[in-house]
Amino acid sequence: MDLDAWISKVKEGHHLLEGELQLLCEYVKDILIEESNVQPVNSPVTVCGDIHGQFHDLMKLFQTGGHVPETDYIFMGDFVDRGYNSLEVFTILLLLKARYPANITLLRGNHESRQLTQVYGFYDECQRKYGNANAWRYCTDVFDYLTISAIIDGTVLCVHGGLSPDIRTIDQIRIIERNCEIPHEGPFCDLMWSDPEDIETWAVSPRGAGWLFGSRVTSEFNHINNLDLVCRAHQLVQEGLKYMFQDKGLVTEREVKFFTETEENNQMRGPRSGVPYFL
Repeated sequence: MDLDAWISKVKEGHHLLEGELQLLCEYVKDILIEESNVQPVNSPVTVCGDIHGQFHDLMKLFQTGGHVPETDYIFMGDFVDRGYNSLEVFTILLLLKARYPANITLLRGNHESRQLTQVYGFYDECQRKYGNANAWRYCTDVFDYLTISAIIDGTVLCVHGGLSPDIRTIDQIRIIERNCEIPHEGPFCDLMWSDPEDIETWAVSPRGAGWLFGSRVTSEFNHINNLDLVCRAHQLVQEGLKYMFQDKGLVTEREVKFFTETEENNQMRGPRSGVPYFL
């Protein structure tokens, strides 16, 4: 595989050949299977929310925040569906993961699902661009290997959706069987689907999957696991970043950068690890 040539090809708006895409997916699966359910990441790192097939926005993000491997990234899922270029988005992220596996972390979102992609656009897009469903099958097979969370410097937990009443400690995330389609209920489902709400504990989610969780739940989870912050995506945030709860123990974000206490960047230096700053 000539990964550098393939990266240039996709960035220019071209698709990989079907056989090339299959080879890439198999290669990345071998990388992903070695990652933990709670993948450790060191700062500085840029954390990004939902992309949903917006390939040109992704390219602008790299222009603004820096290209891999000069900048490390965590992408918190929902790479596909809704937008018109889900295939290009997922392909370029897989290529970057194959070329620079230590510099980019890909988390699974609720749309990295066979069921949802048949409804919200990715399946149809693959059919339209390749003339069959093979590309969709190759990509959705990769979904099952994506990790489900990352932890930055041991203090910031990144996950697509939110918390679960079945998960009290991070160690319980580590033992989830992730190599499968996202279940309709249970802890794996909740990590993909749950949302914070202005309540104290738990409430039924109007999404029909996951839970609404409140301030006390989040504070207790952070305290038990020695976390400063839970960082998640899953919801549109027009302002780019939104803290929830009085103690600011959870943030929904689009794109932020985490700095260590010693990071030498005078324009964007955080007072401590776990504090997000806009790029």
